[in-house]
Amino acid sequence: MFADLHLHSNFSDGTYRPEEVVAAGRQHGLGALALTDHDTVEGCARFAAACAAAGVEYLAGAELSVEYGGQEYHLLGYGFDAGHPRLLTELAQFQAVRQERVLEMVARLNRLGIPLDAAAVFRVANCQSPGRPHVARALVEGGHCRTLDEAFERFLKIHRPAWVPTNKMAAATAVALLHEAGGLAVLAHPGLYRSDDALEALVAAGLDGLECFHSRHSPATTRHYLATAAAHGLLVTGGSDCHGMNKGKPLIGSVQLADEHYRRLRARLNETGAPASAGPI
Repeated sequence: MFADLHLHSNFSDGTYRPEEVVAAGRQHGLGALALTDHDTVEGCARFAAACAAAGVEYLAGAELSVEYGGQEYHLLGYGFDAGHPRLLTELAQFQAVRQERVLEMVARLNRLGIPLDAAAVFRVANCQSPGRPHVARALVEGGHCRTLDEAFERFLKIHRPAWVPTNKMAAATAVALLHEAGGLAVLAHPGLYRSDDALEALVAAGLDGLECFHSRHSPATTRHYLATAAAHGLLVTGGSDCHGMNKGKPLIGSVQLADEHYRRLRARLNETGAPASAGPI
């Protein structure tokens, strides 16, 4: 059985509904799936129900934006209690920051002479965790840009005129929060950060795993992080990072985590006494 443990829905910056993500995973023969929307668990209940109906194992998940040494990293949380009170409180704060960031991006676009209305962005997003892809889609729908790529290149990429930095939780704090909620913390797509400087500190803070298999990892990068995970006694995870059609084509099915790695992750969750909501359902 193969798994994809990095998937996004329209509850963050994906274009597929949770049910469509599960259907696509089933079509590709995947036997276990995790929804890892950005800074939210809004879609988890629907995703879990869709997995149950399709006979697919479900794992609770989320992707948290964190900071270490002045750089942004993403942590994948797995197997936590999706109703954990402090986790929900912190996620609500993440979401408030995201919404304020959208307002500031729109304000910067307005100062550039782009008459984009923030309400249009929130209408496109239709979720609690909006982000730059929603601003890009609103720019395209409003006729201000021809494509999502143009919107990012002209306005939304880092150091472009409408890019807005954001305050993030310290990485070590996020690791501790996921553990408190009964889950595990995994560093997402480490090959995209161009540096392993944070790894030692994250391992010392209790990091549980590395996402060694990712759609943007080369074979050499995957081998490097498999060796790194083995050297530090970390779990190995993997996923496509599918955002539906936001990346031009659906990536689900392009990365398939082997059963041996998935079973080790589940075994670790069993050792930690992960809540029943972690699956399988």
